[in-house]
Amino acid sequence: MDLESGITPWDLECMLRDQADPKALPPSLLEKITDDFSDEQEIGRGGFAVVYKGKLVNRIVAVKRMSNAYMHEKAFQREVACPMMVKHENIVRFLGYCADTQGTMARLEGKFIMADVQQRLLCFEYLPNGSLDQYITDTSNRLQWRDRYLIIKGICRGLHYLHQKNIVHLDLKPANILLGANLVAKIADFRLSRCFDEMQSRAITANIGGTLGYLAPEFSNGEITYKFDIYSLGVIIVEILTGKKGYHDVDKVVESWSDMLEQSQSDVQLEQVQVCAEIGMECIDFNPEKRPDTQHIINRLDKIETLDGYNETGAITSWQADSAPNELHEDTPNVPGEASSEEDTTAMLDTLMETMQSLNLDIRRCFKYCSIFPREAKLRTVELVYMWIAQGL
Repeated sequence: MDLESGITPWDLECMLRDQADPKALPPSLLEKITDDFSDEQEIGRGGFAVVYKGKLVNRIVAVKRMSNAYMHEKAFQREVACPMMVKHENIVRFLGYCADTQGTMARLEGKFIMADVQQRLLCFEYLPNGSLDQYITDTSNRLQWRDRYLIIKGICRGLHYLHQKNIVHLDLKPANILLGANLVAKIADFRLSRCFDEMQSRAITANIGGTLGYLAPEFSNGEITYKFDIYSLGVIIVEILTGKKGYHDVDKVVESWSDMLEQSQSDVQLEQVQVCAEIGMECIDFNPEKRPDTQHIINRLDKIETLDGYNETGAITSWQADSAPNELHEDTPNVPGEASSEEDTTAMLDTLMETMQSLNLDIRRCFKYCSIFPREAKLRTVELVYMWIAQGL
């Protein structure tokens, strides 16, 4: 047991599992789970911090250790305060922090002096699939459209939640979008974020950080508004669609995707590509006043919701399906007189999809009945078809 505070790795695991609020964590605990911050546990490195994998009893967490150059107390408080305020499926889960100062003897100009050594540590949930930038720059195009659309929606919902909480992220970029086990997009890194007052909509500062290419044009004026994040969001959406930043003709974006989409879903998916491309272009408008807000974006995405071949609640993606075994689970029911092989089931799926596309949009939305299942449910397409058959659909 950690004698300093009574918090053990098991306690931290329970916090992770039970969605407990973040709390102060002792440095000895974080040292223990990272093997004293060993090189073998390092999983990421940036200009101001190194990230380590922390081993609990049955789970893994990520521990972010600030470098000695990171000595700005206000900046550290901001990086703690913002994630302390949020809890959302599209925001990286924050577990706790450590702000510890110890005195140590150091030699300076031939003399020993007492110097303060600061430990600044943050603990987050561990996301096994890394950051978005590793996927959208991948020339092998391992992400199909359904995956990219799911990621775009996740980022938009996460940013909408932040803005509702009066938080401006200010450093939204693919490297700060982490992907969970089911490719669920989660916004991370609040080092530059600002918390506005309830009635505040803008601020002027001489110290705007961020990353070139994702910074809104008004950064040169030192002006911060919620539309600052919207510009960054637009750049990310365009990059997810095209692999490149900057302005693109919407029709050409749609045309570039037309030959890469699933035949049975092409009409629905092309509509999604077009709407996402339009949103991306509007978000990177030079004039902040012409950029949409997150509520407008969410409303437009909701209008094009459809089953689209995957169970969103279970977060089954084409990326997972490609890596999953092809055979049915042994306990999958075989419906007498119906599909007796996976090939027959696939043909039946195509017929069902074609029938669904001819239905009224509102009725099509009803086919998202999968949302009644628990979030842990991971139904493969073929299993879902069997369930539809059993229901007489």
